[in-house]
Amino acid sequence: MKTLKILVGVAFIIAISAFAIDKVSVSETDDGYTVGDSATDFELKNIDDSMVSLSDYKDAKGFIVIFTCNHCPYSVAYEDRIIELDKMFKPKGYPVIAINPNSPKAYPDDSFDNMKLRAKEKGFTFPYLFDDQQLIYPQYGATKTPHVYILEKTGKDNIVRYIGAIDNNYKNAAAADKKYVEDAVNALLKGEKVPVEITKAIGCSIKA
Repeated sequence: MKTLKILVGVAFIIAISAFAIDKVSVSETDDGYTVGDSATDFELKNIDDSMVSLSDYKDAKGFIVIFTCNHCPYSVAYEDRIIELDKMFKPKGYPVIAINPNSPKAYPDDSFDNMKLRAKEKGFTFPYLFDDQQLIYPQYGATKTPHVYILEKTGKDNIVRYIGAIDNNYKNAAAADKKYVEDAVNALLKGEKVPVEITKAIGCSIKA
């Protein structure tokens, strides 16, 4: 009888633990946008000191919004690929919009002045915006650098069509055999459903 009570108690604890884990995972997925949501526009300072909004791009069909930064080795590894994505898709109506979400107090390398230097060094062909109040990345639900959100313009709305990683190999572009962002934008340009809508973003945590 005593053994039975112990077994029942253990089972109860396991059930409660499982419920708690489920609750954590649900709450995490509820933060920020998910596929199909309409993303709110923003106005952030660009490295040329101008203010940039999605609404500035009257002829765009959508956007490749990438939360990235200077210091993170994952972000650095993807810089050339981000430049290539902009060159590939900006003429087709899907420009890259890069946003640095990090606090320079946590990482001085991610200061606005250093953003200007990095963009010049790498020859960025896209806006590199500073989320200095750290208000935009929580709206999106970004947690990593880099973290990608592909938006499709539908009238006045910018609908989220993809969230996650750029591809499946941050170390080596040539070895990446799953090009999630490229495949997603190509599908949207054809009027097709995005083949993979959500992947896990691999990178450094955003620094508050």
